[in-house]
Amino acid sequence: MEARRTVQVKLSVSESDADLLHETIQQFRWAANYVVLNARNDDGYVETSKGKLNSRTYDDVRSETNLHANLVQAARSRAADALKSVVAKWKRGKNASLPYFSSPFLEYDKRSATFHDDHASLSTVDGRITAEYVLPDDERETPHSEYLFSDDYETTGATLHYRETTDEFYFHVRTKADVDAPEPRENGTVLGVDLGVENIAVTSTGVFWSAAELNHWHREYEKRRTSLQQCGSRSAHENMQAVGLKETGRFDQLLHRVSNELVEEADAHGCSHIAFENLTDIRNRIPGAKRLHAWAFGRLYDYTAYKAEERGISVQQVNPANTSRRCSSCGFTHEDNRSSQDTFECLKCGYLNHADYNAAKNIGYRLLGKQTAGEGGAPIGVRLNTGMMNANGVTAVPTLGRAGVHGECYGL
Repeated sequence: MEARRTVQVKLSVSESDADLLHETIQQFRWAANYVVLNARNDDGYVETSKGKLNSRTYDDVRSETNLHANLVQAARSRAADALKSVVAKWKRGKNASLPYFSSPFLEYDKRSATFHDDHASLSTVDGRITAEYVLPDDERETPHSEYLFSDDYETTGATLHYRETTDEFYFHVRTKADVDAPEPRENGTVLGVDLGVENIAVTSTGVFWSAAELNHWHREYEKRRTSLQQCGSRSAHENMQAVGLKETGRFDQLLHRVSNELVEEADAHGCSHIAFENLTDIRNRIPGAKRLHAWAFGRLYDYTAYKAEERGISVQQVNPANTSRRCSSCGFTHEDNRSSQDTFECLKCGYLNHADYNAAKNIGYRLLGKQTAGEGGAPIGVRLNTGMMNANGVTAVPTLGRAGVHGECYGL
């Protein structure tokens, strides 16, 4: 199977080369925005075909900029991908504006850049420059040593980012490798995962990952953006972009950590599947969810999926209907079962527990039903913190308690 990894590398460039990169970034953004401006037809239809967009804009961009032909193509491709995303939202009935590129970035492929172990040769508006890599200690086990310097991984391209707050350039280097696919696990045990605003993830084994850090830093960055927006100056606008990049970087680290621990949790319990609720329109389903949360859920799912695949664990999405209202103990479904944001108490059997934990178990059961129906009744269970749930009920398979594991009795 093909494994893809991205490695962040700090760059060191001379002052004159930095000026060239800044000018190249400015012209690259202009090119991408020019493609967007010329994407709408007279009838209002927005063109997303890269070939047609290229025919409309290539000659104009070449004449108006000093960009190398490959960078012109890269700007067009970036614009086309952004347009496709907007059109997809329109088809789902969502409101979305045409994209506008304002952050300082550049897309490089193997035609516009030459990648080496310790530096890269980059195309600019005035020839090529050499950008040295600022690398960590070789003795340490880092993504650089695991992917960037590995003979197994091939560098396919990179995105150049400029951080205005620190006046630094960074490469997000894309790599890929053909690796042996692990044998899919067939024991049929499911780890259910519920996503939320207070707890970003809760598993059917009773492990909670709080969203407090995510929400705290989002509020802090929102305050900074509001303050900068009130200034209204160009430098304030540029600083807003830098704040956004820093926020994304911080949140990515958090989501990678949670995804690693989710996969470890599934692996520790011998799970063959991880079940998430379907992410479509999740922002509208979860009270208090913001655009940030929908973005974070998507990233968390993607990170978990590719990391789990390396261990032979399948990650799937299931219909989330009534998973927060259904009793995971007796199956009774009623909207009043969830007496508060955190508490689930079944009106029929009296089962009392944390609402997110109850939902995580139901999400696992939802995949359980899906899998048994599709596999002719194959034995599948949902891994719980007090045992493994199968189609016939709870079996006596105790699990070891540990920090972060929620007991079956609410409040423990």
